[in-house]
Amino acid sequence: MAQPIEVHYWPTPNGHKVTIALEEMGLPYAIHPVNIGKGEQFQPEFLAISPNNRMPAIVDPDGPGGQPVSIFESGAILQYLARKSGQFYGADERNRIEVDEWLFWQMAGLGPMSGQANHFRNYAPTVTPDQRHVAYGAIRYSNEANRLYGVLNKRLAGRDFIAGDYSIADMACWPWITPWRGMGIILEEFPHLKAWYERIEGREAVKRALVHAESVRSLNLATSGREADEQRRILFGQRAR
Repeated sequence: MAQPIEVHYWPTPNGHKVTIALEEMGLPYAIHPVNIGKGEQFQPEFLAISPNNRMPAIVDPDGPGGQPVSIFESGAILQYLARKSGQFYGADERNRIEVDEWLFWQMAGLGPMSGQANHFRNYAPTVTPDQRHVAYGAIRYSNEANRLYGVLNKRLAGRDFIAGDYSIADMACWPWITPWRGMGIILEEFPHLKAWYERIEGREAVKRALVHAESVRSLNLATSGREADEQRRILFGQRAR
């Protein structure tokens, strides 16, 4: 029996990508929570497998040649899992190119821009020496997130999924649509995207992955304003060490 893949995880959009993929592919896995609010992503044991101090990361005991392999960066993890399982990565090379295009589109655009929009709209300090800087950031990234929603909406016109059949491109993009409310997005303005979002939301593997997310999220409930401030310092105050 195959040993479970170790998933070093916290319930963020990038974390969801990996658990959704593993559930869809039917690969055995075990979650190892990395509590980013407590700074566990900076522990030496985690940095050994994820030198960018970001989760998720995985360790597959049964890697290439039957030897263990560790992988960081969620897009690289999705590609590896798709190759390992032989699923959700296109029927041929031409289709695989499409999957990769949209996977990299998410990694380079949808994820970072949505993350910045969410940050400036919901986490930026309310009092700064120059409040215009915060307002500019919120407007800039909210507009870019809106533009990217429009790109995906056009892509999904007349399509059930982003790159032909359901693929790791959909698994990468879907979790980054889930925070649309916090970014000031009105999902009804993007009807093709909305239908796609609901189509994936109804998949049993996605539901199972989100159940795991809720059980892990309960480990990080801040009980005081001081704890919340410390978590914010850890998450948003890091510089080169």
